[in-house]
Amino acid sequence: MATRVLRRGLPRVPGGEPWPPAEVTVETVDAVEVAEVAAVEAPVSAPAERVERGAPEVETAVATPSLPEDAAPRLTLRRGLPRVPGGEPWPPAEAATAVSAVAAVPAETSHVAVTASDAPAAEPAAAATSAAATPAAATPAAATPAAATPAGAPSIRRGLPRVPGGEPWPPAGTVPARATTDTSSAAAADAPAIAETPAPAAAPAAAEPAVPGTALAPAADISTPLPWTRTVWNGRAPRHLPAAASTTPTARRRPTWTQAIAALFGAAALGVLAAAAVALVRTLLSLPFMQDFLAAFPGEYEPPIPVEPGFAPWVNWAHFFNMFLIVLIIRSGLQVRTEKRPSVFWTPQNNPKGKISLNLWFHQALDILWLLNGVIFVVLLFATGHWVRIVPTSWEVFPNALSAALQYISFDWPHENGWNNYNSLQQLAYFVTVFLAAPLAAVTGFRMSGLWPKKAERLSKAYPVEWARALHFPVMLYFVAFIIAHVALVMLTGFLRNLNHMFAAQDAATWTGFWVFIASLVVIAIAWVAARPLVLAPIAKVFGKVSGR
Repeated sequence: MATRVLRRGLPRVPGGEPWPPAEVTVETVDAVEVAEVAAVEAPVSAPAERVERGAPEVETAVATPSLPEDAAPRLTLRRGLPRVPGGEPWPPAEAATAVSAVAAVPAETSHVAVTASDAPAAEPAAAATSAAATPAAATPAAATPAAATPAGAPSIRRGLPRVPGGEPWPPAGTVPARATTDTSSAAAADAPAIAETPAPAAAPAAAEPAVPGTALAPAADISTPLPWTRTVWNGRAPRHLPAAASTTPTARRRPTWTQAIAALFGAAALGVLAAAAVALVRTLLSLPFMQDFLAAFPGEYEPPIPVEPGFAPWVNWAHFFNMFLIVLIIRSGLQVRTEKRPSVFWTPQNNPKGKISLNLWFHQALDILWLLNGVIFVVLLFATGHWVRIVPTSWEVFPNALSAALQYISFDWPHENGWNNYNSLQQLAYFVTVFLAAPLAAVTGFRMSGLWPKKAERLSKAYPVEWARALHFPVMLYFVAFIIAHVALVMLTGFLRNLNHMFAAQDAATWTGFWVFIASLVVIAIAWVAARPLVLAPIAKVFGKVSGR
């Protein structure tokens, strides 16, 4: 009986040790243990001997005792997952049956050479020869299974290589090592008893010793699945259990009741703080010195340079086109920021190495149109003299901006006269947006784009791309905050009149500007839905090559 260590594979649970455990072994019976050797009668008869006169040797045929079939080791082949979806476990049942067949011990004939001085002396020495051949024949018979192991041993299942690119392990031709039971000592101990056994003259030439059947330990059946919870099924992509999937850090979890209650309390706290701020500012503005401050700085000032009231049609068009582009720019920018594995790419015609994702190409194309619209707007702004409306021309802009902010917080809103002049807070907001935030977004975006010159090492060192990445996203957040505040003030300070100012170039509270505004929202919604690879790919092919992953 010999033990061999099983080959260990992947663990059964994440983070566990390889399976099966290190202490698990398999008992195999590789050699037949002869418990008791019966008395062997080996008389020598004249027909059984082949004696040639003048020959120095006499050959006697001794038959090796044949072993029962159940004394051979039984090997079972473990069957694994199928090779095709829905197929049977691999290897097939026929291969497993062939490997698990009983290995019979072949009967071998041992030839014992007996040296004789002459032909007449062969007969008296026959009895001694047969008696001496009996223990000698027992040893080869017991050693037969070990000698036959390399030829009839089952091949070891080969697995993954030990080094990248190597051959499967173990190497080809490797056979399982088996421990051979040494029975020579038992045969030597029984040799005197066999030698003293009388040999009748009429007995057969060779007798078969009675070898009792050796009880074998049942081999472990490893063809059946292990009794653990199933975690993997057949299919193109393995579907793991929800419990295993929920342990990943990227899995989205629903907020617990405590988290939801904490969020509600946080929102309520913000509401309380806002109400407290309104009450505090209203109390502050009711004081006499604050009344004098509001009288001196009502929230706006008269520009030193006169400007024509109202808005020209080009202002309305630039406003709509800017709104259209900024919404799509924010959407495509967020897609580029959150995209992990793009599925569609765009390559410029003159630069095969400048391959980028289709979403990034769309974002950069929108940026170019937005910059073009901004340049046209600024040129017309200075050409027509309307720059005075959004560019501060006096230091009074700062105290008036503070006065307007306090009036907004107290809900005692300042006088709105956007058709002729913006208040100081609006003027500062428009100035920062047009002349600071927009150029900063353009400069940081240009640094991160493929248009940046790669060979300008000194320029790249002076303006690292990390700075651009650190500033570009906060600038986008500023634009989002500006849009929210701008839309809120438009709706709260005369909705219809403000829409007429922006979309109809009219200073009246009619529904014309409202319907133009609704039409512009429909156009933006259509563009939002159409901004997908199915629609963008044909447009991108005009300027380069579109390819998939």
